[in-house]
Amino acid sequence: MTSSKKKRMSMLDSLAAAGTPAPTAATSMMSSNRALRSARDAVDSHRVWELDPALVIDERVSDRLDPDDVADLRDAIEANGQTVPILVRRHPEIPDHYLLVYGRRRLEAIRSSEKVEKIRALVANLDDDAAVRAQISENMARRDLSYIEKALFAKELVEQGFGTQAHVAEVLTVTKSSISMALTIVEMVGPDLIRAIGPAHGIGRPRWDALGRGIEETGADREALIGIADDVYTSANVAVVVDDVTIDNNELSVAAFEAVSKAVTTQQKAAQAVTKAPDPARPKPRVLTVDGARGGVVKRTSKGVAITLESGEFADWVEAEAEDLIQELHRRWKTRREEPTEQ
Repeated sequence: MTSSKKKRMSMLDSLAAAGTPAPTAATSMMSSNRALRSARDAVDSHRVWELDPALVIDERVSDRLDPDDVADLRDAIEANGQTVPILVRRHPEIPDHYLLVYGRRRLEAIRSSEKVEKIRALVANLDDDAAVRAQISENMARRDLSYIEKALFAKELVEQGFGTQAHVAEVLTVTKSSISMALTIVEMVGPDLIRAIGPAHGIGRPRWDALGRGIEETGADREALIGIADDVYTSANVAVVVDDVTIDNNELSVAAFEAVSKAVTTQQKAAQAVTKAPDPARPKPRVLTVDGARGGVVKRTSKGVAITLESGEFADWVEAEAEDLIQELHRRWKTRREEPTEQ
C-alpha cells in the first residue's frame, strides 16, 4: 500500500481519535471507533474528491441545538486550506449529487467563502443506517451531545422511521429504558421550547424531567416559556452590542433553562399555596357544665366532634356506658329528625 493511500485511509481514524473520552466511556468510544472505521472502509477507493459545495445536500436529522458560527472556520480554511475532508455518500435519486454524512460546519464555511470554490470530500458507500451511525460517532468523538440534544435527536430518529427505540438506543449506546424516558421528557417539555432553550450542557435528565413534570402539573403556557427563553438571548445580544462583552453560548442556554425553570417553579408554588389554603376557622371548644361545675369540653375537629370529661367517677361511668349512651343519643336524634316540621 502506498504512503499516500495509507495517509488517506488514516484520515477517518484521526477523526475517531479526536477528543478521546475518559476510560469510563470505553464502551461508547469503541462503538464510535467501529462506526467510523466502517465508514472509512466504505470510502470509494479512499480518494479525496474536490466537489462543488452546491452538489452536497444535507438531509440529516439535526443533532445539534447550537450550530457554531462558521466565520472563524471559514477564515482558517481560506488561510490554510481544508485539512480534514467531509464525508458524503452518493445521492440515490439525483445524479452527480451527494448527501452529507458529516462535516456540516466545513460545508457551511466553504459555501460562505468567496475564495474557496471546492470542498474536499471522501465519498462512501453507506446506507441510511450506517450514515446515521457515522454522523453520531463523528460528532460525539469531537464533543459530547448534551442530554437534551440526545433526547431530541432520539425522538426525531424514531419519528422519521430510522428504527425502533431499541435500535436508536443501540446507535446512541444507551439503554432502551433511557430512550423511552428521554422521549417522555421531550414530549412533556415540548420540542419548540427545547430548541428555544438550547443544549444546556450540564443540565442532566433529573432537571429536565422536573421541568417537564412542572409544565404538565401547572399547565404552563409553553409559548410564554419560549418567550422567557428568548428574552435571555435577546438581553445577551444587546449586551454584546452595547457593552462589547463576550457571551458563552452554553452558559447562555443554561441561563435560559434556569429562567424557564424558575417561572415554572413559581407557578407550582402558587398552585400549591391555593391547594393548601387553611381551613375555615372552627368554633372554639365549648365548656360543659355538670351540676353547676366545669365537667369537660366539647369541640369540633377536622375528623368530627370530641367530648372530653374531667377525670372522676362520672367520667368512669360514661366510659363504661359509652355504647348505650351513644345509641340513646342517636335514637333521640333520629326521632327529632323524623318529627313533622311545624307550619
